[in-house]
Amino acid sequence: MYEGHTEVTSGAGAADPLVSCAEECGVRDVQDRLGDKWTVHVVVELAAGPRRFRELQRLVTGISQRMLTLTLRRLERDGLVTRTVYPTTPPQVEYALTETGHSMTHLIKQLIDWSLDHRAVIGRAREEWDAKQS
Repeated sequence: MYEGHTEVTSGAGAADPLVSCAEECGVRDVQDRLGDKWTVHVVVELAAGPRRFRELQRLVTGISQRMLTLTLRRLERDGLVTRTVYPTTPPQVEYALTETGHSMTHLIKQLIDWSLDHRAVIGRAREEWDAKQS
């Protein structure tokens, strides 16, 4: 708690929440996947169509080979991405979103739109908060 924070907030008198996870609602699994550093970037690139590994690595700026491999494996495990190996020499591997993966792109677009719409407000709030801390 910082010096200016002295009030205790409570839910008393507040409107009913829009969503609730009072019971296990499964959001933690989704949050783990979407909350990692690279998933959203990889899904956005795959939304345009199937990609080969090296192509994804070039498109997702800053991702290491190891992190791309781990991210793709996790997305494949969760049923969001398929991995297709073509019998060529050397083998050609292609990654694509599944139907479930494609359905997630609508949520990601909403998140991106919200981020763009509120970037300036959040920036100002951070500046104000930082100024109070010094």
